[in-house]
This record gives sequence, structure tokens and C-alpha cells, in this order.
Amino acid sequence: MSKTTKGRIVDAAWRLFYERGFDETKIEDIVRESATSKGSFYHYFNSKDELLGSLAYLFDEKYAEIEKNINIEDDPIDILLYLNHELFVMIEDNIDFSLLSRLYSAQLMPRGGKELLDYNRYYYKLLNKIILRGRENGKLDTTRTAKDTVHLYAMCERAIIYDWCISGGSYSLSEYAARIMPIFLSALRAKK
Repeated sequence: MSKTTKGRIVDAAWRLFYERGFDETKIEDIVRESATSKGSFYHYFNSKDELLGSLAYLFDEKYAEIEKNINIEDDPIDILLYLNHELFVMIEDNIDFSLLSRLYSAQLMPRGGKELLDYNRYYYKLLNKIILRGRENGKLDTTRTAKDTVHLYAMCERAIIYDWCISGGSYSLSEYAARIMPIFLSALRAKK
């Protein structure tokens, strides 16, 4: 996110959530840390809980940063493994599993946001680009649609994160994914 007022609020909130925890962070703290106003906060968010959905967009910022380091012509499986690894390392280093747990539970509520399923996110657009290119160059299976392949990949990532959250963050997310993702992704390769 650019450093607009909303971006400053989101950045400050996530910094404070990580340092103090979600429950210990007050809206006043976020306003002070972001050098904004309470009116600005409520202009963008109805509550502190609504900020949880912004985590999906922080992930998108990471993907935009990572994309600069990839070559779309490389093997799509290698690219997807690299993206996954870099994101999961960022999560381990910067996002407490309890915050992710809250985000996931909020996504399940009838009135909760569905940011993780927003196909307009940068995340989905990048995945779609990688998968389409992999299909075009014959490296990825074409028996399912590109959209289905993107959905399967995202679902696998969410499942790994979910498992990490319900395990209390008791193991390395990136190391576990490094063992699991190649197994899953092998099913996406074009059959020879």
C-alpha cells in the first residue's frame, strides 16, 4: 500500500498488533502511531476487527515485492515454490499465528470479510499470470482450467497456514511448506 492515510493506519496497526498483540492494541494507539485521527480511522474501518482483513493486502504487497525477483519464463513450479517460501518466511518473521487465526475465523463469519477469496487481489492476478504462462509453454497441466488451478494452489496455501495456526505456530511454517508444496505442485505438472 502507498503511504496514504489508509496505508499508514494499516501499517501502524500491524506493527502494533505484532508488538503488543491484537487485544492489547487500542484504536487510540493505532491513531497515534499512524499520525492520523480517529475520524480518519473510522472513515476507512468500522472497527479494529475490520483491520484484520487488511492482512490479505499486506500479503499482496509482499507478492508485488517478490515478483520483481522472478522471471515469468522460468519453471512455473519453481516460481510458485519461491513465492510460497518467501511469503511464509515473512509470515513467520512478522505475523503472529494468533493474528492469522483471528483473520481465518473472521473469514468464516456470515458478515465477516472474504478478503482471502477476493479474486481481484494482486495475489490471484499474479498466480493467474504464472499459471497461464506455464500452461502456454507446456509445463503445467491443462486438464483443469487456469482458474481452478489458481484456486487449488490458494486453497493449499490456506490449508497449510490454517494447520500452522491450529498447531499454535509450534513448527516452522516455511520448512513444513517446503516439504508439502512440492508434493502438491507435482500434480499440476503437464503429463509427459
